[in-house]
Amino acid sequence: MSADSESRKRWVSPGALSVKGAMRDALQAPPTVFEAVGGQRFFDELVDRFYDAVESDTLLRPMYPADLRPARHRLAGFLAQYWGGPSTYSEERGHPRLGMRHMPFVIGQAERDAWMRHMEASLSVARVADGTDSTLPSEIKQAMFEHFHNAANHLVNSRPTERD
Repeated sequence: MSADSESRKRWVSPGALSVKGAMRDALQAPPTVFEAVGGQRFFDELVDRFYDAVESDTLLRPMYPADLRPARHRLAGFLAQYWGGPSTYSEERGHPRLGMRHMPFVIGQAERDAWMRHMEASLSVARVADGTDSTLPSEIKQAMFEHFHNAANHLVNSRPTERD
């Protein structure tokens, strides 16, 4: 076995979590991030905190329907699946197609920044949802911050004009 494949074989060392090798490998290797953070409950709580903030955000709230329950369910399902949980999101909605699904909305830098502000705040207070109330491992928190940052940047579909 090569050193590279050996480093990807396991991504959790005893007593500490460390992401190694390709992110895709890490997301699917047991235990997955989904399992390490306490499963679906973690993602439900993360998304609930996020949408609680969106509810009072004058910039983002108009982009959502009156009933936020379906949006909460979809985002929690998507994130759970992305981080190694069950494929419920894809079974219900098909391929994520994030760009296509967000295209009807004008998403500029201000919208991106507001979304990130709420998601970062939600993630910054997140705890492992396993009944221990332990701090989220820094490696997982950093990987999630990076994922949210990249996704938010990817969804920006409106650039300021010279008059702005």
